[in-house]
Amino acid sequence: MAEVVLSALLPVIFDKLASAALKKIAIYKGIDVEIKKTQESLKDIQDLLADASDKEITNPRVKEWLNDLQHLAYDIDDILDGLAIQAMDREFNRQSDAITSKVRKLIPCCCTNFTKRTRLHEKLDVITTRLQELLEKKGGLGLIVKGENRPKNINRRLETSVVDTSRIVGRQAEKEALVKQLLSLADDPCGQNYSIVPIFGMGGIGKTTLASLLYNEKQVNDHFHLKAWVCVSDEFDTVGISKVIFKSVAPEVKEEFTDFNLLQVALTNHLRGKRFLIVLDDVWSENYDDWKILARPFHTCTPGSKIIITTRKNELIKKLVYGPLNKPMESLSNEDGLSLVALHALGLNNFDSHLALKPYAKGIVKKCGGLPLALVTLGRLLRTRKDEVQHWKGVLNSEIWSLKDGGGILPALRLSYHDLSAPLKQLFAYCSLFPKDFLFDKEELILLWIAEGFLHESTPTHLTHERSGQEYFDELLSRSFFQHAPNSESMFVMHDLLNDLATYVAHEFFVRLDNEIEKNTMVEMLGKYRHMSFIREKYVILKKFEAFKSAKNLRTFLATSAGVVEKWQNFYISNKVFADLLLELPLLRVIHLSDFQISEVPDSIGTLRHLRYLNLSNNTRITYLPESMCNLYCLQTLILFGCHQLTKLPNSFLKLKELRHLDVGDTKILQMPLGLGELNNLQTLSRIVVGGESRFEIAKLKDFNNLCGKVSIKGLDKVKTTLDVRVANFSLKKLSEFEIEWSDESNGSRNEMLENEVINELKPCNDHLEQLKITSYGGSKFPNWVGCPSFRHLKHMLISDCKRCTTLPSLGQLSSLKELVIKGLDGLEVVGLELFGTGDAFPSLEKLSFERMHGWKKWSTNSGIVFPSLKSLLIRDCPNLVEVALEVFPSLNVLDIHTCNTLVLKRLIQVASAVTKLTINNIAGLSDVVWRGVLEHLGAVEELCIKFCNELSFLWESYEVESKILVKLRKLKVRSCDNLVSLGEKDEVDSYNRSNFLTSLRMLMLYHCKNMMHCSFPDSIEMLTVHYCPSITTISLLSSTTKGGQKLKSLLIEGCYKLVEREWGGEKHKMLEDVHIIGWTNLKSMIELNYLVHLTELYIRDCESLESFPYKELSNLISLKRLGITNCPNVDACGLWPPNLCSLSIGKLKKPISQLNFPKSLDRLVLCCEDEVSVDFSEICHLLPSSLTTLEIHEYEKLESVSLQLQHLTSLKELFFWKCRNLKKVSCSQQIPSLQHLTFWNCPKMMELPEMLLPSLLSLTIWGNCPILKERCSKGGYYWPLISHIPRIDKGLPLPLISPQLQI
Repeated sequence: MAEVVLSALLPVIFDKLASAALKKIAIYKGIDVEIKKTQESLKDIQDLLADASDKEITNPRVKEWLNDLQHLAYDIDDILDGLAIQAMDREFNRQSDAITSKVRKLIPCCCTNFTKRTRLHEKLDVITTRLQELLEKKGGLGLIVKGENRPKNINRRLETSVVDTSRIVGRQAEKEALVKQLLSLADDPCGQNYSIVPIFGMGGIGKTTLASLLYNEKQVNDHFHLKAWVCVSDEFDTVGISKVIFKSVAPEVKEEFTDFNLLQVALTNHLRGKRFLIVLDDVWSENYDDWKILARPFHTCTPGSKIIITTRKNELIKKLVYGPLNKPMESLSNEDGLSLVALHALGLNNFDSHLALKPYAKGIVKKCGGLPLALVTLGRLLRTRKDEVQHWKGVLNSEIWSLKDGGGILPALRLSYHDLSAPLKQLFAYCSLFPKDFLFDKEELILLWIAEGFLHESTPTHLTHERSGQEYFDELLSRSFFQHAPNSESMFVMHDLLNDLATYVAHEFFVRLDNEIEKNTMVEMLGKYRHMSFIREKYVILKKFEAFKSAKNLRTFLATSAGVVEKWQNFYISNKVFADLLLELPLLRVIHLSDFQISEVPDSIGTLRHLRYLNLSNNTRITYLPESMCNLYCLQTLILFGCHQLTKLPNSFLKLKELRHLDVGDTKILQMPLGLGELNNLQTLSRIVVGGESRFEIAKLKDFNNLCGKVSIKGLDKVKTTLDVRVANFSLKKLSEFEIEWSDESNGSRNEMLENEVINELKPCNDHLEQLKITSYGGSKFPNWVGCPSFRHLKHMLISDCKRCTTLPSLGQLSSLKELVIKGLDGLEVVGLELFGTGDAFPSLEKLSFERMHGWKKWSTNSGIVFPSLKSLLIRDCPNLVEVALEVFPSLNVLDIHTCNTLVLKRLIQVASAVTKLTINNIAGLSDVVWRGVLEHLGAVEELCIKFCNELSFLWESYEVESKILVKLRKLKVRSCDNLVSLGEKDEVDSYNRSNFLTSLRMLMLYHCKNMMHCSFPDSIEMLTVHYCPSITTISLLSSTTKGGQKLKSLLIEGCYKLVEREWGGEKHKMLEDVHIIGWTNLKSMIELNYLVHLTELYIRDCESLESFPYKELSNLISLKRLGITNCPNVDACGLWPPNLCSLSIGKLKKPISQLNFPKSLDRLVLCCEDEVSVDFSEICHLLPSSLTTLEIHEYEKLESVSLQLQHLTSLKELFFWKCRNLKKVSCSQQIPSLQHLTFWNCPKMMELPEMLLPSLLSLTIWGNCPILKERCSKGGYYWPLISHIPRIDKGLPLPLISPQLQI
């Protein structure tokens, strides 16, 4: 297996040795004789590889010989690459002897040494000597010239599996038993509404396969209301798992939760009253606390809910399941195992037609121990050997089965690997750089393979490297080395055991810098590695890679992630990694740093002359790229997608002749670089700007014959003639996403006829298009190709700001269209039959949006049901739409109407009886009378949101009346309805028994309803938010004179200054879990907090009349983790604290902070200074508990200088100064090695940083009004040499809208 790299690399080297460019430069350098000798020696060695490949399995000396040869081959390849780069230098500089000293500095030592003939001779002499020494060892190792064992069938790469992968053998009994268990409604023994269904057994036994069968079983689908599938893996990430579950059960919610408490509250509400099935696949954790936190929201479900857990370990299962466990999954019987091999090897259920193979198949099944993964993998290995008895016999009798040192790898999997061709072995080994459960993007992986030189073709072929990569990938997929990722059409995964196999075979040349490697890798080994990856962390510092400064031969620097990287996630890497590390690795071919926030790319990147792949995507800080990047002549792939601040590319792009993929989508690039039109190898050019200062012409795309994938064209109004577009041949370009955009200028310079002709010529190839966007087109009608049914793969479509268009194209016959957005068509008055076409319309459409349609008046059709699959409808800012003549929306669940006439709301709600989520915003004419007519049709609504409807005084007549209609309402949100007085017109606080009305309502949120006077709520409420309703005087659930509120779990009251109630607390609120009370002016006392045994978070602020607070009862609140009491000047804190308190915000109380004793359990402390009090902060430092990890100093107005005495805080990680307006200096006499984050927010006079604290920092944040400090911390500023190593230096955000005190 040690020939994994060598067998694929030697053909590449031979091609380079034979190239005309190399021969020319070799003659020029006077090294042509040495090159010839190297070529001959390599040919002699190549003849021995087939024999060495077989013998290395059992002979360690042969394996060592192959390893030495592989390292030598890498060195030869690097030398040849250096020579090729010099040849390109000569081409651009005309005569290499005239290379200027400036250019010479941009060439790394490995290349500048080549200019010295004697040095190059020495290198080649060493190479020749090493080759001869290896050849001389062949006799002692018994190596002989041997023919290739494997048939060279080029069509083999084109084969796919002949069986349906969903056909599973031998699990029917297990499946039936588990289906019965899933459908059972019997109570869980521990009284929970849900129960655990465990599936456990060894790796590769088929746990995930069985779980998938259950998950997709029709009976199961019909039984459960909600389903979610999560791949958990070895890290039990509670937040990540919760997010995946929430996205599965609430796909329509786009909110990204950064607060775990809010996420759990939302998940709790979505699971409430629903029977769910959740699959937690591949669980490794044995920690019961992990489970307990994750499971908090599950208790609100309907009885009969189930959670399937697949795991190799049953320790956690024992803690979760009451009663006897299911048996571990067993291996397949010999009979079933034989059927499985036949299925994957022959495409049949048995060996009846291949009796000669059956004895060997039986032996293979026995040696595999009936393990399904091994049987499937071997079956696919043998798939092309149906009639080769000797090969089946060879597999059965292979020495691999008896190897003792197998690294824990199943022999069957090693056999499958051993059967791969040399290129496939190398490609598979490369996957060792990715962690378990990594989601592979096929296209991205292929680009990496190309950059590494793995897809070099040794003979002329019509296939591009990209196409070859696709076929290699498909071959590995067909052999089960990859699998389709669950819940994703385009992503792939690799089984853990196969990941182990890749790591095992690639260990000498590939290293994954995870925690285990960091601990065990010896420094002297690093020089041997050629490819390195690491898992992204929030902050990455230079120290992580310091040992790699000696890895001068490194080719790959690759950042990876386990699982999906969410859009909101940011990662930070020290600039020193680029400046001090990567530039000392001159042979790098791949730098993959996507999702890292890097402030700049240094000029010296031009020294990495071997670089072929650079990925800096999703970086929001880079504004430009240095001109020196154009010295990277070998660069093939440059990915800058999502670099939102990037406005310009370097000018000398003409030098990048090898560039094949340039992704600058979602950037601010306003013009194309000069010479781009000469880069005919480009296959990806995601953003094209016509015109601009570079005057780029669309006709230059005519030579981009392989352009494909995503393309966005801006500035089409700069096109001069139709011929320019015609010669570009868009009809031949296989685009998957196509965006065409004209200027939004509406002056008289627009040529409608020309724009109509241009859009006609822009028709792309219809075989691949999945997404189409048309923006600011200036014609009055669309061409026939827009909406043509031949675009059978088109799924997403946007038509925006085409202000002159008076009709829509016929889109109804696009059979795969799932999402349609139409906005800004001011000239459109009627949407009618022309949209639907002939025949059944919009069969697949699920999401439809109309926005900013100011001229639209009528929407009609005579076709009955025209949107059979529509789930979500948005109509926004269509003020003149008054006639809607549609009959029925049978599948519509989500309806959002914004800035429209009330007639639109009335009609749509009548024909959409299945709507469960309704949002209305700024509806003209929506009076109380009209609204009550709408209410009659809301029987299915579960979530209702009403915003800016200022004509409403009441939402209903009374709870008693509306309870008969809103039988499913569980969430009600009302915002900025200025004339709303109360929810119910006749709802008096104690006029009826609220326990019988609106019993489904769980969440109620009121925001900025400035005239609301009182609120009476049903007893079923669990979450109540009343935010800035300044006129409200009574809230029924808070009143001490009324019942109700017993089910309340979350309470937020803020800015309700006229609340008359003076006392709060007591037994009626005993279920509360979190409470925020802010600005309750009349509140004088809080009582009986000892009843709140479930309380985890309590925050009281700006309650200036509050005098009585039961501090002595806090010690009984064992669940209380987060507590805040600030700006309550009449409260006298006594220093008695909850026993498990973790976070405390305190200050501006009657007793000064300096007289308090802080609890020893704290990890976060926020200190808010008392008004008009001068404080010596050093007096407070010694009071701080050593357990602190976060310390925040807020509003110390008179504080000018702080001398920190925090040496005892050995766990302190974060230090935060907020709104200390006179603070100028922070000092510290000793380092605090644990400190990682330092923040200043709105400290306008701050100028001197604590220099002793800077070396350990991972982030330095300077937000708001800190002008002096921002200038001193800028590049070139006083502190820059001391802080430039910090991964995150953030000076950009404005002042906060709210105090960070709220984040307790």
